[in-house]
Amino acid sequence: MKGVNEMNHFAKGTNRRRDYGIAAFCIAALLVVFGVIAKAQSPAPKTATPSAAAANPDAPELDVTKFGTTVRHLVAPVLVTDRSGNIVDGLQPSQFHLYDNGIEQNIQVDSAYEPVSLVVAIEKSARVDAVLPQLHKLGILLTQITGKQGEAAVLAFDCRIQPIQDFTTDNDKIKNAIDGIKSGCSGTRLIDAVERGVYMLSKRPATNRKIILLVSETRDEGSEARIKETMINLTLSNVTVYPVDISQVAVRFNEKQSAPYPNAMDVANQNLPMGIPSTPTSMEQNYGLGNRAQFIPLLKEIFIDTKGLFIKDPSTQFARASGGEQFFFIRQKGLEDAIQRISQDVHSQYLVSYNPSNGTEGGYHTITVNIDREPGYSCRTRPGYWIGGGAQ
Repeated sequence: MKGVNEMNHFAKGTNRRRDYGIAAFCIAALLVVFGVIAKAQSPAPKTATPSAAAANPDAPELDVTKFGTTVRHLVAPVLVTDRSGNIVDGLQPSQFHLYDNGIEQNIQVDSAYEPVSLVVAIEKSARVDAVLPQLHKLGILLTQITGKQGEAAVLAFDCRIQPIQDFTTDNDKIKNAIDGIKSGCSGTRLIDAVERGVYMLSKRPATNRKIILLVSETRDEGSEARIKETMINLTLSNVTVYPVDISQVAVRFNEKQSAPYPNAMDVANQNLPMGIPSTPTSMEQNYGLGNRAQFIPLLKEIFIDTKGLFIKDPSTQFARASGGEQFFFIRQKGLEDAIQRISQDVHSQYLVSYNPSNGTEGGYHTITVNIDREPGYSCRTRPGYWIGGGAQ
Protein backbone atom coordinates (compact mmCIF):
# COMPACT_ATOMS: atom_id res chain seq x y z
CA MET A 1 0.00 0.00 0.00
CA LYS A 2 2.82 2.28 0.85
CA GLY A 3 4.42 1.60 -2.53
CA VAL A 4 1.19 2.39 -4.32
CA ASN A 5 0.97 5.77 -2.57
CA GLU A 6 4.54 6.60 -3.48
CA MET A 7 3.86 5.76 -7.12
CA ASN A 8 0.78 7.95 -7.15
CA HIS A 9 2.75 10.83 -5.58
CA PHE A 10 5.49 10.40 -8.19
CA ALA A 11 2.95 10.41 -11.02
CA LYS A 12 1.33 13.59 -9.72
CA GLY A 13 4.76 15.31 -9.50
CA THR A 14 5.55 14.22 -13.01
CA ASN A 15 2.24 15.60 -14.27
CA ARG A 16 2.88 18.94 -12.52
CA ARG A 17 6.35 19.21 -14.03
CA ARG A 18 4.92 18.39 -17.48
CA ASP A 19 2.22 21.08 -17.02
CA TYR A 20 4.83 23.64 -15.92
CA GLY A 21 6.99 22.80 -18.94
CA ILE A 22 4.09 23.21 -21.34
CA ALA A 23 3.15 26.54 -19.74
CA ALA A 24 6.73 27.78 -19.96
CA PHE A 25 6.94 26.75 -23.60
CA CYS A 26 3.69 28.59 -24.40
CA ILE A 27 4.91 31.76 -22.66
CA ALA A 28 8.21 31.65 -24.54
CA ALA A 29 6.39 31.15 -27.82
CA LEU A 30 4.13 34.13 -27.12
CA LEU A 31 7.12 36.31 -26.30
CA VAL A 32 8.74 35.36 -29.58
CA VAL A 33 5.53 36.15 -31.50
CA PHE A 34 5.11 39.52 -29.75
CA GLY A 35 8.75 40.34 -30.43
CA VAL A 36 8.34 39.68 -34.15
CA ILE A 37 5.19 41.80 -34.29
CA ALA A 38 6.84 44.67 -32.40
CA LYS A 39 9.84 44.59 -34.71
CA ALA A 40 7.59 44.61 -37.78
CA GLN A 41 5.65 47.62 -36.46
CA SER A 42 8.67 49.62 -35.33
CA PRO A 43 9.75 52.39 -37.75
CA ALA A 44 12.48 51.51 -40.17
CA PRO A 45 15.89 52.95 -39.35
CA LYS A 46 16.50 56.30 -41.05
CA THR A 47 18.87 56.18 -43.94
CA ALA A 48 21.23 59.00 -44.69
CA THR A 49 19.85 61.48 -47.23
CA PRO A 50 21.91 63.90 -49.23
CA SER A 51 21.93 67.45 -47.93
CA ALA A 52 20.18 70.25 -49.78
CA ALA A 53 23.55 71.60 -50.87
CA ALA A 54 24.55 68.22 -52.29
CA ALA A 55 21.23 67.80 -54.09
CA ASN A 56 21.37 71.32 -55.50
CA PRO A 57 24.82 72.91 -55.44
CA ASP A 58 23.36 76.20 -56.69
CA ALA A 59 20.92 76.54 -53.77
CA PRO A 60 21.48 79.36 -51.22
CA GLU A 61 24.11 78.40 -48.66
CA LEU A 62 22.09 78.02 -45.48
CA ASP A 63 23.29 75.96 -42.55
CA VAL A 64 20.30 75.09 -40.37
CA THR A 65 21.13 74.14 -36.78
CA LYS A 66 19.03 73.68 -33.68
CA PHE A 67 19.86 77.26 -32.75
CA GLY A 68 18.47 78.73 -35.96
CA THR A 69 20.05 79.54 -39.30
CA THR A 70 23.66 80.39 -39.98
CA VAL A 71 24.00 82.60 -43.05
CA ARG A 72 27.12 81.83 -45.07
CA HIS A 73 26.80 84.11 -48.08
CA LEU A 74 24.81 87.24 -48.77
CA VAL A 75 24.67 89.52 -51.80
CA ALA A 76 23.74 93.18 -51.39
CA PRO A 77 23.26 95.00 -54.72
CA VAL A 78 24.21 98.65 -54.18
CA LEU A 79 23.16 101.62 -56.32
CA VAL A 80 25.35 104.67 -55.71
CA THR A 81 24.10 108.19 -56.53
CA ASP A 82 25.49 111.68 -55.98
CA ARG A 83 23.74 114.67 -54.43
CA SER A 84 21.92 115.37 -57.71
CA GLY A 85 20.61 111.82 -57.96
CA ASN A 86 22.96 110.85 -60.80
CA ILE A 87 24.24 107.27 -60.84
CA VAL A 88 27.92 106.99 -59.96
CA ASP A 89 30.09 104.58 -61.95
CA GLY A 90 33.77 103.71 -61.75
CA LEU A 91 34.12 103.30 -57.98
CA GLN A 92 36.89 101.05 -56.67
CA PRO A 93 36.15 98.04 -54.43
CA SER A 94 38.37 99.47 -51.70
CA GLN A 95 36.03 102.47 -51.38
CA PHE A 96 33.10 100.34 -50.18
CA HIS A 97 32.43 99.63 -46.51
CA LEU A 98 29.55 97.37 -45.44
CA TYR A 99 28.27 97.09 -41.86
CA ASP A 100 26.13 94.21 -40.64
CA ASN A 101 24.43 95.24 -37.37
CA GLY A 102 27.11 97.92 -37.07
CA ILE A 103 30.01 95.47 -37.52
CA GLU A 104 32.18 96.08 -40.59
CA GLN A 105 32.46 93.02 -42.80
CA ASN A 106 35.08 91.59 -45.12
CA ILE A 107 33.43 92.16 -48.49
CA GLN A 108 33.91 91.47 -52.16
CA VAL A 109 32.75 94.10 -54.65
CA ASP A 110 32.02 93.25 -58.26
CA SER A 111 30.96 95.78 -60.87
CA ALA A 112 31.09 93.31 -63.77
CA TYR A 113 27.86 92.25 -65.43
CA GLU A 114 26.29 89.10 -64.03
CA PRO A 115 23.65 87.16 -65.98
CA VAL A 116 20.09 87.88 -64.84
CA SER A 117 17.52 85.25 -63.93
CA LEU A 118 14.14 86.99 -64.05
CA VAL A 119 10.71 85.75 -62.99
CA VAL A 120 7.83 87.82 -64.37
CA ALA A 121 4.76 87.36 -62.14
CA ILE A 122 1.63 88.88 -63.69
CA GLU A 123 -1.78 89.22 -62.08
CA LYS A 124 -4.60 87.95 -64.28
CA SER A 125 -7.60 88.39 -62.01
CA ALA A 126 -10.92 89.48 -63.45
CA ARG A 127 -10.39 93.00 -62.09
CA VAL A 128 -7.44 93.67 -64.40
CA ASP A 129 -8.99 92.19 -67.54
CA ALA A 130 -9.14 95.58 -69.29
CA VAL A 131 -5.48 96.31 -68.43
CA LEU A 132 -4.11 93.00 -69.76
CA PRO A 133 -3.69 94.28 -73.35
CA GLN A 134 -1.12 96.75 -72.02
CA LEU A 135 0.65 93.97 -70.11
CA HIS A 136 0.84 91.83 -73.24
CA LYS A 137 3.44 94.28 -74.58
CA LEU A 138 5.80 93.42 -71.72
CA GLY A 139 7.42 90.65 -73.74
CA ILE A 140 9.28 93.02 -76.06
CA LEU A 141 10.46 95.15 -73.13
CA LEU A 142 12.01 92.52 -70.88
CA THR A 143 15.24 92.20 -72.86
CA GLN A 144 16.17 95.57 -71.37
CA ILE A 145 16.42 93.80 -68.01
CA THR A 146 17.76 90.37 -68.99
CA GLY A 147 20.17 91.54 -71.70
CA LYS A 148 21.71 89.09 -74.14
CA GLN A 149 22.98 86.63 -71.54
CA GLY A 150 20.01 86.58 -69.18
CA GLU A 151 16.97 84.33 -68.92
CA ALA A 152 13.35 84.80 -67.94
CA ALA A 153 10.36 82.76 -66.81
CA VAL A 154 6.68 83.71 -66.67
CA LEU A 155 3.95 82.86 -64.19
CA ALA A 156 0.43 84.26 -63.89
CA PHE A 157 -1.80 84.34 -60.85
CA ASP A 158 -5.33 85.04 -59.73
CA CYS A 159 -6.97 82.59 -57.30
CA ARG A 160 -4.47 80.05 -58.69
CA ILE A 161 -0.76 80.05 -59.44
CA GLN A 162 -0.09 79.20 -63.07
CA PRO A 163 3.51 78.77 -64.29
CA ILE A 164 3.34 79.54 -68.01
CA GLN A 165 6.92 79.51 -69.27
CA ASP A 166 10.00 78.01 -67.64
CA PHE A 167 13.35 79.81 -67.80
CA THR A 168 14.49 80.43 -71.34
CA THR A 169 16.74 82.75 -73.29
CA ASP A 170 14.31 82.72 -76.22
CA ASN A 171 12.61 86.14 -76.23
CA ASP A 172 9.88 84.91 -78.60
CA LYS A 173 8.81 82.25 -76.09
CA ILE A 174 8.59 84.85 -73.34
CA LYS A 175 6.57 87.18 -75.58
CA ASN A 176 4.17 84.41 -76.62
CA ALA A 177 3.69 83.31 -73.02
CA ILE A 178 2.74 86.83 -71.90
CA ASP A 179 0.54 87.40 -74.95
CA GLY A 180 -1.44 84.28 -74.08
CA ILE A 181 -2.40 85.37 -70.56
CA LYS A 182 -6.18 85.63 -70.13
CA SER A 183 -8.11 86.94 -67.14
CA GLY A 184 -9.49 84.42 -64.67
CA CYS A 185 -11.16 84.45 -61.27
CA SER A 186 -11.29 87.35 -58.83
CA GLY A 187 -8.65 86.19 -56.32
CA THR A 188 -5.16 87.67 -56.09
CA ARG A 189 -2.65 85.25 -54.52
CA LEU A 190 0.18 87.74 -54.62
CA ILE A 191 2.20 86.34 -51.71
CA ASP A 192 1.94 82.81 -53.13
CA ALA A 193 3.17 84.12 -56.49
CA VAL A 194 6.26 85.69 -54.92
CA GLU A 195 6.91 82.51 -52.94
CA ARG A 196 6.74 80.47 -56.16
CA GLY A 197 9.05 82.94 -57.88
CA VAL A 198 11.62 82.63 -55.10
CA TYR A 199 11.44 78.84 -55.35
CA MET A 200 11.98 78.97 -59.11
CA LEU A 201 14.97 81.28 -58.71
CA SER A 202 16.51 79.06 -56.04
CA LYS A 203 17.11 76.49 -58.77
CA ARG A 204 19.12 78.89 -60.95
CA PRO A 205 22.93 79.29 -60.84
CA ALA A 206 24.09 80.95 -57.64
CA THR A 207 26.16 83.50 -59.58
CA ASN A 208 23.11 84.89 -61.42
CA ARG A 209 21.29 88.07 -60.41
CA LYS A 210 17.88 86.93 -59.16
CA ILE A 211 14.96 89.26 -59.78
CA ILE A 212 11.17 89.11 -59.57
CA LEU A 213 9.19 91.58 -61.67
CA LEU A 214 5.79 91.70 -59.96
CA VAL A 215 3.10 93.28 -62.15
CA SER A 216 -0.11 93.40 -60.14
CA GLU A 217 -2.31 95.28 -57.76
CA THR A 218 -0.90 95.73 -54.27
CA ARG A 219 -3.56 93.65 -52.57
CA ASP A 220 -3.48 89.97 -51.66
CA GLU A 221 -6.55 87.75 -51.54
CA GLY A 222 -6.41 84.04 -50.78
CA SER A 223 -2.69 83.28 -50.40
CA GLU A 224 -1.75 80.25 -48.33
CA ALA A 225 1.82 81.43 -47.71
CA ARG A 226 2.56 84.00 -45.02
CA ILE A 227 4.40 87.20 -45.78
CA LYS A 228 6.88 86.58 -42.93
CA GLU A 229 8.19 83.25 -44.25
CA THR A 230 8.16 84.50 -47.83
CA MET A 231 10.22 87.58 -46.91
CA ILE A 232 12.73 85.42 -45.03
CA ASN A 233 13.12 83.14 -48.05
CA LEU A 234 13.56 85.93 -50.57
CA THR A 235 16.10 87.86 -48.47
CA LEU A 236 18.21 84.79 -47.68
CA SER A 237 17.98 83.70 -51.34
CA ASN A 238 19.34 87.08 -52.53
CA VAL A 239 16.21 87.85 -54.56
CA THR A 240 15.23 91.44 -55.41
CA VAL A 241 11.57 92.29 -56.03
CA TYR A 242 10.52 95.13 -58.33
CA PRO A 243 6.73 95.65 -58.15
CA VAL A 244 5.06 97.52 -61.00
CA ASP A 245 1.68 98.25 -59.47
CA ILE A 246 -1.44 98.34 -61.55
CA SER A 247 -3.01 101.53 -60.24
CA GLN A 248 -6.65 101.31 -59.21
CA VAL A 249 -7.14 104.40 -61.34
CA ALA A 250 -6.01 102.40 -64.37
CA VAL A 251 -8.24 99.48 -63.40
CA ARG A 252 -11.32 101.65 -62.98
CA PHE A 253 -10.65 103.68 -66.09
CA ASN A 254 -9.98 100.71 -68.34
CA GLU A 255 -12.69 98.37 -67.08
CA LYS A 256 -15.84 97.95 -69.10
CA GLN A 257 -18.36 100.59 -68.10
CA SER A 258 -21.96 99.65 -67.46
CA ALA A 259 -23.08 103.29 -67.57
CA PRO A 260 -24.40 104.39 -70.99
CA TYR A 261 -22.58 107.72 -71.05
CA PRO A 262 -18.80 107.99 -71.31
CA ASN A 263 -16.76 110.27 -69.06
CA ALA A 264 -16.53 113.65 -70.78
CA MET A 265 -13.23 114.55 -69.09
CA ASP A 266 -10.01 113.09 -70.44
CA VAL A 267 -8.22 110.93 -67.90
CA ALA A 268 -5.07 113.03 -68.27
CA ASN A 269 -6.98 116.04 -66.87
CA GLN A 270 -8.54 114.21 -63.94
CA ASN A 271 -7.26 114.62 -60.40
CA LEU A 272 -5.75 111.37 -59.23
CA PRO A 273 -6.01 110.13 -55.64
CA MET A 274 -3.59 111.72 -53.24
CA GLY A 275 -0.17 110.09 -53.41
CA ILE A 276 -0.62 108.64 -56.91
CA PRO A 277 1.48 110.52 -59.49
CA SER A 278 0.30 111.05 -63.04
CA THR A 279 3.61 109.68 -64.33
CA PRO A 280 5.46 106.59 -63.12
CA THR A 281 7.89 107.27 -60.35
CA SER A 282 9.59 105.25 -57.70
CA MET A 283 8.19 104.39 -54.30
CA GLU A 284 10.99 106.32 -52.64
CA GLN A 285 10.02 109.50 -54.45
CA ASN A 286 6.32 109.03 -53.74
CA TYR A 287 6.47 108.29 -50.07
CA GLY A 288 9.88 109.39 -48.91
CA LEU A 289 11.13 105.86 -48.33
CA GLY A 290 14.73 106.89 -48.90
CA ASN A 291 15.02 107.17 -45.13
CA ARG A 292 15.13 103.53 -44.15
CA ALA A 293 14.49 104.38 -40.50
CA GLN A 294 10.85 104.90 -41.53
CA PHE A 295 10.18 101.30 -42.49
CA ILE A 296 12.79 99.09 -40.78
CA PRO A 297 10.71 99.00 -37.54
CA LEU A 298 7.73 97.70 -39.54
CA LEU A 299 9.91 95.06 -41.21
CA LYS A 300 11.04 93.91 -37.77
CA GLU A 301 7.45 93.64 -36.60
CA ILE A 302 6.57 91.55 -39.64
CA PHE A 303 9.46 89.17 -38.96
CA ILE A 304 8.85 88.95 -35.22
CA ASP A 305 5.12 88.51 -35.88
CA THR A 306 4.12 89.30 -32.31
CA LYS A 307 1.20 91.61 -33.07
CA GLY A 308 -0.51 89.75 -35.90
CA LEU A 309 -0.06 92.67 -38.29
CA PHE A 310 -2.39 92.89 -41.25
CA ILE A 311 -0.36 93.90 -44.28
CA LYS A 312 -2.65 95.39 -46.89
CA ASP A 313 0.12 96.02 -49.43
CA PRO A 314 2.55 93.08 -49.39
CA SER A 315 4.13 94.14 -52.69
CA THR A 316 5.43 97.29 -50.97
CA GLN A 317 6.96 95.22 -48.18
CA PHE A 318 8.64 92.85 -50.64
CA ALA A 319 10.25 95.82 -52.42
CA ARG A 320 11.41 97.35 -49.15
CA ALA A 321 12.79 94.12 -47.71
CA SER A 322 14.73 93.14 -50.83
CA GLY A 323 16.13 96.55 -51.79
CA GLY A 324 14.02 96.91 -54.92
CA GLU A 325 11.92 99.86 -56.04
CA GLN A 326 8.21 100.13 -56.58
CA PHE A 327 6.56 101.75 -59.60
CA PHE A 328 3.04 102.65 -60.66
CA PHE A 329 1.67 102.84 -64.14
CA ILE A 330 -1.59 104.05 -65.62
CA ARG A 331 -0.92 104.03 -69.36
CA GLN A 332 1.28 102.00 -71.67
CA LYS A 333 3.95 104.72 -71.68
CA GLY A 334 4.12 104.46 -67.90
CA LEU A 335 4.78 100.73 -68.09
CA GLU A 336 7.55 101.26 -70.63
CA ASP A 337 9.18 103.94 -68.46
CA ALA A 338 9.03 101.70 -65.39
CA ILE A 339 10.78 98.83 -67.21
CA GLN A 340 13.45 101.23 -68.45
CA ARG A 341 14.05 102.51 -64.92
CA ILE A 342 14.29 98.98 -63.53
CA SER A 343 16.75 98.03 -66.26
CA GLN A 344 18.92 101.03 -65.49
CA ASP A 345 18.77 100.19 -61.80
CA VAL A 346 19.76 96.53 -62.28
CA HIS A 347 22.65 97.21 -64.66
CA SER A 348 24.12 100.10 -62.66
CA GLN A 349 24.45 98.31 -59.32
CA TYR A 350 27.62 97.14 -57.62
CA LEU A 351 27.33 93.62 -56.22
CA VAL A 352 28.67 93.54 -52.68
CA SER A 353 28.90 90.04 -51.23
CA TYR A 354 30.11 88.75 -47.89
CA ASN A 355 29.95 85.95 -45.34
CA PRO A 356 28.60 87.59 -42.16
CA SER A 357 31.04 87.35 -39.27
CA ASN A 358 28.02 87.56 -36.95
CA GLY A 359 25.84 85.19 -38.97
CA THR A 360 24.89 83.11 -35.92
CA GLU A 361 23.15 86.01 -34.18
CA GLY A 362 19.39 85.65 -34.28
CA GLY A 363 16.96 88.45 -35.09
CA TYR A 364 16.96 91.22 -37.65
CA HIS A 365 20.32 92.26 -39.14
CA THR A 366 20.58 95.74 -40.64
CA ILE A 367 22.87 96.35 -43.63
CA THR A 368 24.51 99.72 -44.23
CA VAL A 369 26.94 100.60 -47.03
CA ASN A 370 29.21 103.68 -47.13
CA ILE A 371 31.62 105.00 -49.74
CA ASP A 372 35.03 105.94 -48.37
CA ARG A 373 35.97 109.66 -48.68
CA GLU A 374 32.71 110.49 -50.47
CA PRO A 375 30.20 111.72 -47.87
CA GLY A 376 27.99 113.20 -50.60
CA TYR A 377 27.26 109.81 -52.15
CA SER A 378 24.14 107.84 -51.25
CA CYS A 379 24.02 104.03 -51.30
CA ARG A 380 20.71 102.24 -51.77
CA THR A 381 20.76 98.57 -50.89
CA ARG A 382 18.66 96.00 -49.11
CA PRO A 383 17.96 97.15 -45.55
CA GLY A 384 18.78 93.81 -43.93
CA TYR A 385 17.68 90.23 -43.35
CA TRP A 386 16.22 88.04 -40.66
CA ILE A 387 17.70 85.02 -38.92
CA GLY A 388 15.41 82.88 -36.79
CA GLY A 389 16.22 82.28 -33.15
CA GLY A 390 16.09 85.83 -31.84
CA ALA A 391 13.75 88.78 -31.52
CA GLN A 392 15.56 92.07 -31.47
